[in-house]
Amino acid sequence: MGDLDRPVPKLPIPGKRNILITSALPYVNNVPHLGNIIGCVLSADVFARYCRLRGYNAIYICGTDEYGTATETKAMEENSTPRQICDKYHAIHREVYKWFNISFDEFGRTSSPQQTEVCQAIFKKLLDNNWLSENTMKQLYCDTCEKFLADRLVEGNCPTEGCNYDSARGDQCENCGKLLNPTELINPRCKQCKNTPRIRDTNHLFLELPLLKDKLVSYIESMSVAGSWSQNAIQTTNAWLKEGLKPRCITRDLKWGVPVPLDEFKDKVFYVWFDAPIGYVSITSCYTRDWEKWWKNPDNVELYQFMGKDNVPFHTVMFPSTLIGTGENWTMMKTISVTEYLNYEAGKFSKSKGVGVFGNDAKDTNIPVEVWRYYLLTNRPEVSDTLFTWSDLQAKLNNELLNNLGNFINRVLSFLAKPPGLGYGSVIPDAPGADSHPLTKKLGEEVGKYVEQYLEAMEKVKLKQGLKIAMSVSSEGNAYLQESQFWKLYKEDQPSCSIVIKTSLGLVYLLACLLEPFMPSFSVEVFKQLNLPLEQASLCDEKGDMDRAKRPWDIIPAGHKIGTPEPLFKDLKDEEVEDYRRRFAGSQADRLEREEAEKAAKLAEQLKKKASVGGRKQQAKKPAPEAKSKGSAEPEISITRLDIRVGLIKKAQKHPDADSLYVEEIDLGEGDCRTVVSGLVKYIPLEEMQNRKVCVLCNLKPASMRGIKSQAMVLAASNSDHTKVELVDPPPSAVVGERVTFQGFEGEPDDVLNPKKKVWETLQVDLQTNSDLVACYKDIPLTTSAGVCKVASISCGSIRPGHWMLMDGNHHGARKLKYPTAHGVESFLWKGLECMGQVV
Repeated sequence: MGDLDRPVPKLPIPGKRNILITSALPYVNNVPHLGNIIGCVLSADVFARYCRLRGYNAIYICGTDEYGTATETKAMEENSTPRQICDKYHAIHREVYKWFNISFDEFGRTSSPQQTEVCQAIFKKLLDNNWLSENTMKQLYCDTCEKFLADRLVEGNCPTEGCNYDSARGDQCENCGKLLNPTELINPRCKQCKNTPRIRDTNHLFLELPLLKDKLVSYIESMSVAGSWSQNAIQTTNAWLKEGLKPRCITRDLKWGVPVPLDEFKDKVFYVWFDAPIGYVSITSCYTRDWEKWWKNPDNVELYQFMGKDNVPFHTVMFPSTLIGTGENWTMMKTISVTEYLNYEAGKFSKSKGVGVFGNDAKDTNIPVEVWRYYLLTNRPEVSDTLFTWSDLQAKLNNELLNNLGNFINRVLSFLAKPPGLGYGSVIPDAPGADSHPLTKKLGEEVGKYVEQYLEAMEKVKLKQGLKIAMSVSSEGNAYLQESQFWKLYKEDQPSCSIVIKTSLGLVYLLACLLEPFMPSFSVEVFKQLNLPLEQASLCDEKGDMDRAKRPWDIIPAGHKIGTPEPLFKDLKDEEVEDYRRRFAGSQADRLEREEAEKAAKLAEQLKKKASVGGRKQQAKKPAPEAKSKGSAEPEISITRLDIRVGLIKKAQKHPDADSLYVEEIDLGEGDCRTVVSGLVKYIPLEEMQNRKVCVLCNLKPASMRGIKSQAMVLAASNSDHTKVELVDPPPSAVVGERVTFQGFEGEPDDVLNPKKKVWETLQVDLQTNSDLVACYKDIPLTTSAGVCKVASISCGSIRPGHWMLMDGNHHGARKLKYPTAHGVESFLWKGLECMGQVV
């Protein structure tokens, strides 16, 4: 971009909220993997986009961290120079982040002249203020390579008790996260020649952290509260302080770095963790000559910083100490947002080892960028490590994006776009009286609460929670459409139908705004289908956007004509998931070897075919005609043969003739409620059975129970000794009447299960709750459009219909009964129980 095309840099505006956002500078020794992307740049991008939607004056600064040992090491590996390595990987990083829609205001480099200028100026201030000392260090020296070995040029066994990782680096153990000195390693070896180095003396400069401790602690104690630092950041920082601050070396025996501006240290450069955080400042100076208005303006600028947990001490201890030591009025970090590790399938992401899915890999799949962003953000490791799995990505795309969000928006827009007589000809109808329409008024109140919760979460940088709340608005929209039965209203009550459609259009607009920070390309497409300019997207208090969110029927004016509706998401097939899992297994080196082997196999196959051309071809014998079966073949016993649906208990009461039974009236979206009898009195209080969503098995043959015919069965889980029973709960926003699905299983349920084929008995043994309290069939969650079904507290329990609980409870010495066939469970059970008189 030329200077004439460059936007005018933003500067702090008096009276406005001015927010400076940075993300940890990604290192240029490889392509960024998904763990790097969610850990810093993507999380910061979400917050930056949110700030802009709110009307805050915000800038987002980032760039590549280019100096240090890792660059020299990579240059040696690729037989290149450090500058060439940096040029190559800076371009790759820029391209990956562009594809991921990361909205930097400036994406720079730490190898710039501005970095040298700012870094050396800060160093001279520290020197003038007597915060630096000179000390002799014992450092590993390789006689074979004839040089001192910087931290990352040494590998060995981690000295930390219980770790002993055999590939720990000289600066940090990748396995346990412990910061190290190279001389602490057990059995050290030179990374270049693999020989054992020896210890030699060398002089270095140190930042005297112990002398700065009081000022540093004062800053940490005040700002960690004011900025609501994440708990993992506070714990890591306190651990450093508790361990006792020590002088920290800020120079290294390297060539590639910012030169130390002292004659006696002319052959040394600054340690990368001294100069890298200064990169935030120097990159801002590339953005605007008036960079000090951002960085030396603590009364008017709030600094938010995003990073992974391994970077915390450098941002809460090292960098603040450096700035405090200059004696200048710096803008200090207010809020730090820290992520734990995102792990990959069975192991850890690793740039250095090439393990995991990398940014360019994501580009090369058929999975759209908004799906990648959504999945990473729902899986953001905010409190503990999380796990990337291909099956989880598939489930979240198919169930949450496609079936929930995409389904709601497409239903609304497609119905509106239908020609008059069937719809509204793409023109939004007028909807007088919407604020007095009971169902719509209730929706407005619920959505208003969700928006308030969303703002609260986002202001606290709880991004995963913010995304979850935004998706709840979509679930509310689906439930609203279902409950309103707008397709009937169109024929029977057009004014009410107009209210529902206009309100739903407002929800579509609101969702596009709420989700823009998370999935910007999704919002671009929704605004296109709404035929509205993206610039209109806003969540500003000053514009009244938050008030309108509580009145979604007022968001888009009547008479507006929408664009052409198109599906927003496409499902991810099982075979695609398996292909991706195979393609991205192992390290990048393993993948390359596999690709070469596949190419060789294809070539061999082609040669084999050519060799067979002209040979005699044997005619294939016609297969003997198969004998016709006497009847149609019985379909395979599959979980899809069960018709499990989301139900809402409208009323529950005690059975008039059985003390251990409840009689429930359950709404299954069929118009009339079904009567269901359950043996749950001993386990679940009556008040907890009222107005509650449940999972209901609907295709068993109805059976009479003490004079009341039960037309379905609710699903419940029990512990191993059957002393505790809990209902299987769908998500609160699940749609009443929707079928519960199982990822990877497709098919229609039986109308009525055939008792002779023992379908239920065969499938029931694999229905259980897992350690996360999720209801599963063979580890596949019971899933609705709003998410998975769970229980309250029973892990690794068995899932059965509520009727079975009577048999398992061993009431008053009730004798053991052989499990009956599925559809006859009620009548069989009751024949046995009636013989016992007062058992029930």
